[in-house]
Amino acid sequence: MNAIQDCTVLSNGVNMPWLGLGVWKMKDDGETEAAVASALQAGYRAIDTAAVYGNEQGVGAAVNGSGIARDQIFITTKVWNADQGYDTSLRAFDESMKRLDMDYVDLLLIHWPVKGKYKETWRALEQIYRDGRARAIGVSNFHIHHLQDLMASSDLVPMVNQVEYHPLLTQEELMAFCATNKIQPTAWSPLMQGNLDVPLLAEIGAKHGKSAAQIVLRWDLQNGVVTIPKSTNPSRLKENSEVFDFQLSAEEMAQISALNRNQRFGADPDNFNF
Repeated sequence: MNAIQDCTVLSNGVNMPWLGLGVWKMKDDGETEAAVASALQAGYRAIDTAAVYGNEQGVGAAVNGSGIARDQIFITTKVWNADQGYDTSLRAFDESMKRLDMDYVDLLLIHWPVKGKYKETWRALEQIYRDGRARAIGVSNFHIHHLQDLMASSDLVPMVNQVEYHPLLTQEELMAFCATNKIQPTAWSPLMQGNLDVPLLAEIGAKHGKSAAQIVLRWDLQNGVVTIPKSTNPSRLKENSEVFDFQLSAEEMAQISALNRNQRFGADPDNFNF
């Protein structure tokens, strides 16, 4: 974990970069394409989008126009809640592929655990995986009981679980479950949606000559969590990537983890209505 293009290895042997760019809330009016192009230029090699973000087209345009070989860039997209179910998920994936203008994605996720539907959706993802159109498949926003329920009726364990994860929401039991079952955790909203005004983070940052954001991103990585901070600002993109030239001590890691108060900035996967 010494450079931006360093990877973790998923349970099926696929390499996934530790750090990527998330594009949630980026507009598909040129903003997404410009941000992804900037990120790729800065050395990022992983881009995380979703059908519901409405910007897969911008992601695809930037990647396909980058001059970087497609197999050097790790693309994640997700099946949205309204599209869940076997046939509808297959159709939704076809639409995502058209918007991305790609033959395959590197990772396909179920976006949220829609009750009564996510098992059928998983069956569709397994088919897409067997067809070679997704190099890896996984889930997003799944609690332990959702994962157990899914795994009880499938031979294929999700390779990734993307969840809200940051110093105020450490989800330690979920992280331990993922580690035991070789499910790679990924953090969304790793920077607490900008709520970084925490004295401890500033204090530790001053010791290392780093910002509070860089301290949090490094904490994620040292906890073995893939991280996808969002930014459209080229200088912020660069700053977010400069987290491989220092290391937090065990004491600093523990101090940051102790900030946990089980605080969510997004919805609870057991109680969402979208």
